[in-house]
Amino acid sequence: MNELPVVLITGSAKRIGASIAKKFHRQGFRVVLHCHHSADDADALAQQLNAQEPGSAALVKAALNDMEAVEQLADLSLKCFGRVDVLINNASSFYPTALDEVSQQHWDELIGSNLRGAFFLSSTLANELTQRRGNIVNIIDVHADRPLARHPVYNIAKAGLKAMTRSLALELAPHVRVNGVSPGAILWPTALADDTDPVILQKREAVLKQVPLGRTGSVEEIAATVYFLVREASYLTGAVIKVDGGRSLSW
Repeated sequence: MNELPVVLITGSAKRIGASIAKKFHRQGFRVVLHCHHSADDADALAQQLNAQEPGSAALVKAALNDMEAVEQLADLSLKCFGRVDVLINNASSFYPTALDEVSQQHWDELIGSNLRGAFFLSSTLANELTQRRGNIVNIIDVHADRPLARHPVYNIAKAGLKAMTRSLALELAPHVRVNGVSPGAILWPTALADDTDPVILQKREAVLKQVPLGRTGSVEEIAATVYFLVREASYLTGAVIKVDGGRSLSW
């Protein structure tokens, strides 16, 4: 059992993070789930995975904005199964910030959860990942390349995460591969979540007209790409794969 690989996924209580956890778990990985606010969802997922394979999932709670908590997250994750082979930096805060209303709190929360926490968690686990000949995969965003209006701090954080992916690929080579996945229209944000509002449906249609494949993607498609980078793409590092249905071609 101790020889089974271990994946740590930040922000894995639901949505993309949970799908990644389920994908790796199905492929025989033990899973360390991380959450901050979504404790109930994370607990439920851990119970689900452990019901399928007893002792295969653990849960660690930590705020990525807190440097001490990030260090504790790394330490506690290692203690769960005695090793970490793969780190998926998925945790993310996302909300609009008008330029003239950005506060220090906005900056700290968005940069902390999307970039700073991911960097220091990667740094803290670097020796372990080197020993395991492991992987880091960062979940970025297509808006790292094409900024989303009224989201300047979020855009900056994700652009930084993309740069971090390439930088750590150099720093940790040849023993650790570091890659990224940039999702496009995968899950509708809260502002576009109402299926009954004709105005919102019209906005959705306008978005999908920019996607050559004509549909939203699925969380399972993101998880499959992450797994590909870890298990199949042995000669790939410093790469960022856009999973956006071709939307970036129309920009």
